[in-house]
Amino acid sequence: MPDLRQRIKNLFPPAVWNSLSETRYALGRAAQYPAAMLHPWRQESIRRLAALKDKHRGERCFIIGNGPSLKNTDVSKLKDEFTFGMNRVYLAFEDWGFQTSFLVSINDLVIEQCMNDFLALKMPRFFSWHSRKFFQSDLFERENVPTFLFTTYTGPKFAADATGRMWEGATVTFACLQLAFHMGFEKVILIGVDHSFAAKGKPNTTVVSQGDDLSHFDPKYFGKGFRWQLPDLDTSEQGYWLACQAYETAGRQVVDATVGGKLQVFPKVEYDSLFSV
Repeated sequence: MPDLRQRIKNLFPPAVWNSLSETRYALGRAAQYPAAMLHPWRQESIRRLAALKDKHRGERCFIIGNGPSLKNTDVSKLKDEFTFGMNRVYLAFEDWGFQTSFLVSINDLVIEQCMNDFLALKMPRFFSWHSRKFFQSDLFERENVPTFLFTTYTGPKFAADATGRMWEGATVTFACLQLAFHMGFEKVILIGVDHSFAAKGKPNTTVVSQGDDLSHFDPKYFGKGFRWQLPDLDTSEQGYWLACQAYETAGRQVVDATVGGKLQVFPKVEYDSLFSV
């Protein structure tokens, strides 16, 4: 028997139901605005983000995904580049011989379980505002505090200015693309964005890993006992297309240098061709 929500949905034509749903989502986002813009933690984050606006105009950066293809990529070449790392990328720092320039994580499950690791890192770190519940109240009395991004699950958009609301697009990579644009990077290169997962199931379902992680570069990434959400590749692609359009409209570029990646949104380039001999 359909659940109550499905039975109610069946009472309306699709266009009407979609309009009602979007109105509900918009009201939900509006309710978040006062704290997301006026809370002292966010006020400090907005100040920091404003200082980063167009700071790297004309420069290039690499967004490092966490796919298995990283094992076939000489990431050590990026030691002197601007780099965005995501989630548990720090598991590879010792092998690479350097740490990423920035660290971004927006998923509550990841932030909750990796909090101590994240707080031990020294580079600028960006977390979702909705994850603030995992941080202690004296956070901003400490050194090396993170920056909070006002990210939401609904309301598809590409944010050219990261001080306001950013749509998550079902992947932290999309958050990085928006941050890179905000910072003014002229050319953004993706690596390790395989856009395919060994784990299968209903998108966004929370699961508990039963063994080694085959969907990321390290078997310990989401290893046994780790709670995580199954990927939503369709929604991720929606975000990638928005990013592609935004960069092209601004006369900038995103290219994909992932070894064997399945993503077909951005122009492909050979990784080794990006470096002088």
